[in-house]
Amino acid sequence: MAETSVPKALDGLTISKTKELRGTEKRDTLIEIEKKYQQKWEEEGIFEVDAPSTADYPLESITPDELRAKYPKFFGTIAYPYMNGRLHAGHAFSFSKIEFHTGFARMQGKRCLFPQGYHCTGLPIKASADKLVKEIEMFGRDFERYKEEDEEPVVVAQKGPKEDHSKFNAKKGKAAAKASKAKYQFQILHSIGIPLEEIHLFADPQYWLQFFPPECKKDLTNFGARIDWRRQFVTTDANPYYDAFVRWQMNRLKELHKIKFGKRYTIYSIKDGQPCMDHDRGEGEGVLPQEYTALKLKVLEFSPKAAEALKGKIPEDASVYLVPATLRPETMYGQTCCFVGPALKYGVFKASEKEYFIITERGAKNMAYQGIFAQEGVIEKAADVQGSDLVGSLVNAPLSFHSQVRVLPMDTVLATKGTGVVTSVPSDSPDDFAMVTELAKKAEFYGIKKEWAELEIFPIIQTPTSDLLAPYLVKKLKISSPKDAKQLLEAKELAYKEGFYQGVLKVGDFKGEKVEVAKPKVREQLIKAGLAFAYSEPENKVVSRSGDECTVALMDQWYIDYGEESWRAVASEYVANKDGNGLNTYTADTQHAFKGVLDWLRQWACARTYGLGSKLPWDPHFLVESLSDSTVYMAYYTIAHWLHKDLFGREKGKGDIAAEQMIDEVWDYIFCRTDLSEDILSKSKIPRATLEAMRREFEYFYPLDLRVSGKDLIPNHLTFFLYNHIALFPREYWPKAVRANGHLQLNGEKMSKSTGNFMTLDDVVKKYGADAARVALADAGDGISDSNFVEDVADNTILRFYTNKEWIEETIKDDQLRTGELNTFQDALFDNEMNALVNEAKKHYEETSYKLALKAGHYDFLNARDSYREACTAAGIPLHKDLVMKYVRLQALVLTPIAPHWAEYVWTEILGEPQSIQFARFPEVPAADSALTAAREYVKTTSSNINSAEAVQMKRMAKGKQGDFDPKKPKKLTIFLTESFPAWQTKYIDLLKEVWDPATNTQKIDDKELNGRIAKMGEMKKAMPYVQVLKRRLRDGEPVDVVLARKLAFDEKTTLLAMIPGLKRAAGLASIQIVVIEEGSKKGKDLTNDNEEVDVTAPVAESAIPGQPSFFFENV
Repeated sequence: MAETSVPKALDGLTISKTKELRGTEKRDTLIEIEKKYQQKWEEEGIFEVDAPSTADYPLESITPDELRAKYPKFFGTIAYPYMNGRLHAGHAFSFSKIEFHTGFARMQGKRCLFPQGYHCTGLPIKASADKLVKEIEMFGRDFERYKEEDEEPVVVAQKGPKEDHSKFNAKKGKAAAKASKAKYQFQILHSIGIPLEEIHLFADPQYWLQFFPPECKKDLTNFGARIDWRRQFVTTDANPYYDAFVRWQMNRLKELHKIKFGKRYTIYSIKDGQPCMDHDRGEGEGVLPQEYTALKLKVLEFSPKAAEALKGKIPEDASVYLVPATLRPETMYGQTCCFVGPALKYGVFKASEKEYFIITERGAKNMAYQGIFAQEGVIEKAADVQGSDLVGSLVNAPLSFHSQVRVLPMDTVLATKGTGVVTSVPSDSPDDFAMVTELAKKAEFYGIKKEWAELEIFPIIQTPTSDLLAPYLVKKLKISSPKDAKQLLEAKELAYKEGFYQGVLKVGDFKGEKVEVAKPKVREQLIKAGLAFAYSEPENKVVSRSGDECTVALMDQWYIDYGEESWRAVASEYVANKDGNGLNTYTADTQHAFKGVLDWLRQWACARTYGLGSKLPWDPHFLVESLSDSTVYMAYYTIAHWLHKDLFGREKGKGDIAAEQMIDEVWDYIFCRTDLSEDILSKSKIPRATLEAMRREFEYFYPLDLRVSGKDLIPNHLTFFLYNHIALFPREYWPKAVRANGHLQLNGEKMSKSTGNFMTLDDVVKKYGADAARVALADAGDGISDSNFVEDVADNTILRFYTNKEWIEETIKDDQLRTGELNTFQDALFDNEMNALVNEAKKHYEETSYKLALKAGHYDFLNARDSYREACTAAGIPLHKDLVMKYVRLQALVLTPIAPHWAEYVWTEILGEPQSIQFARFPEVPAADSALTAAREYVKTTSSNINSAEAVQMKRMAKGKQGDFDPKKPKKLTIFLTESFPAWQTKYIDLLKEVWDPATNTQKIDDKELNGRIAKMGEMKKAMPYVQVLKRRLRDGEPVDVVLARKLAFDEKTTLLAMIPGLKRAAGLASIQIVVIEEGSKKGKDLTNDNEEVDVTAPVAESAIPGQPSFFFENV
């Protein structure tokens, strides 16, 4: 039945915006190689790494620092992914940063630990499972009763074996071109490849924990990740060992007074009946409660329409208040009216037996859980009233010089912000001033009396600009209407900043005090007098994973006291890293983001009652929330394999320890918080040797060397991670580095399932293979700004790897390769360039600049090889066997961190190395010879200039313009060089001698100052390029005394003569003449004809300088 009644809404497949491949033979060959080595690496346990054992080095016989000096290590992690779906390309981007770092660190001889766990704590899985329970009730176990409801089509999985979850059936047609939009949870699961008949299993939240972690492991294994899978685990009490770890963490934080209990505002889901923290949200991550002052404007007289609408619905002796929420209580002295939205519907809500509030429904929902209404969580609405009906009502205005003001209309009042009621202070609010001005001008149009909008505007706050700042700004910015939204927004920002930071109160009990000091005092005064109360709401819209729009509740809560002064001071000092022993953030942007979060982050609710997780040890009716059980789990990785063999801790690990033996004191000892005592041994019944071995694992691998995550986790997880390490571990075990990356775009656009511009990691690896995917991820970018995964890069990499493999296999079998000494031109330049590129790639790997490492170690390496081949072919000589073998070896080694499968194939199957390349060291090569580097650069530049000149001439002729020669006819090239520099250059050499620091090989002044000085010396047009050439030579490593003595590091004559065969071949030349000239002379020596003296008539000859020859073509 289920098979024949698949809903029509599931039939269509969104047309993907991703690249369509044509021909996959080369890809399939490379993937076959990848699978072979992935299996071999797993079978041989190549990525399983342990600390040096206590049998070899007893625990007390050597310090952790000494042990790490003897056996260097690297420990890196990413934020463990949440197990409610498959990994996508964005996950892969973060993974790649640790993956490449681990690969390079292994080649530095370090023991590298890269573990992986699975986050299952929190609301998302439970909420999704609960949705499925309801959908199964509605539509049947296999959703056979589902009927199409004018929905967009969603992606459909192809029926087949479970391992093919990413394969899809493509359906063509108009419907298929629409964006995918799944309304129900079963559609979402179906869209990621889960057959309809299996979806009912996901109604059990524990099934998610069984299903997705193995998929995650499979995807990362297919990616070629260097992960020690012995250390994997799931969170929540599904794993009793991890559960014990979280209980220890929470107990110790509470003992340290970092966890506290009390009333605090928190984002809250009424539907879920609990706080809604960041990871519980479908929308609004990072949104915090915004606290207002809610004023009580007592209604003294209702307008006739309002009185009629409310007649008999409110007790006659009750007080009714309009309740505006304001962020600026210090300005209430200047109220002139109260605004409502005429199109909005308001409720009259019972606050107590004798008090009723007129506010929006949304405002009432927020107040219901903040101790404002008589009964917590109970909303009693006595009546509804239209905003337009309230216009004209008379209300009391607390503190105002005008004790009685009117309710007036304002079309821009929002039901989604505040209470829907706004008090008007036109002296300091540009919006208010613009509105009352409009109302006074068009009183009849708005149905009000003009005098209601013309109450006197009193100065309230003195600022450097004015004591009536709003009217001043409205005039200055030429705001003529409340509809001038852009200008009003600018005016609002200016008024608030100047008023708050530079304003002084002119009136009231706190007259003469700065606004920032007086503001809380005015607020307190209003609240104590019963004229106002505290009110809070989300600063922006928040929607829980269960689909509920959240409110703010004032709750008794367990919370972690982030932001506590002394704790924050230590964290801030560590992030500042002034002594170089703090946190390495790699970029100033990341450090700045951390500092900003530390400035504002405060108390964080650490417990909830709904979802999955570990129970709060001292209050088990609460669960530890998902951003609180995931702050120090990197420490758990160090010993996970000692505790259990499987994800769920059902099978004991190498320590043969039961979960109940992992008491808090054991964790303290393992994590170097206490020494080992007889009490711990007797309580835990864990052997001393086992405890010491686990402590060795922790103290060897900790601290964490690198944490990689998206920049969006800095405001929560990454900052919590720092705070908790600081609280729980000795300083020497605090994290050493955090690398935050931007979001990943796909083909230059935001990744989005709804637009079809989306790929899972499984999609990417199946489509391009692991190595090509890894290359495209390395090429995507390295900074904190958004990066770009380009499918063309992955596709082109397949061709490069395949053809390079084929070329290597063919070339090393060539018995015509040269042997013996290397020649001084083609061989010497190629050998030197390979050395330079290896050292350049090493530098970029060390700096974690993988895009640049890829360029040097792959793209430039291939170009160097191709240039060498072309040069040898032009010279009519075979390649040199030693250089071919050196190229093959170095190319495999330099690419190992990024493309390990291809490198492994070359290493073991072509070069015949007995041990995996995963154990190889990064190559050590001589430093590049600066003379050879300069010669190589000269060859490249000169060849390029000559070829470009010919191309320009071809374009000119194509446009019908006359030229000096016809490139299609036989032609001769004459090259002019000189051994003496023009006299005008001397003063610029002297300038560079003055501003260049030979010790650091850097410029002492910035480019702007240098360019200014050059401009004042004249000859800017020719001087600037000349100075740039000299600076480039210096930065490329040529000795300062050579460059600034105006000497070339190489023999230009010899180099040009050696270039002749290549130039002839590349440009199709009949002949080449090389002429040496002297400044001011009309004679030259022909190097290509025994230095015969020749006449020099070409004007271009005069522009030649050492290292920059001039040339011209002519037909022969």
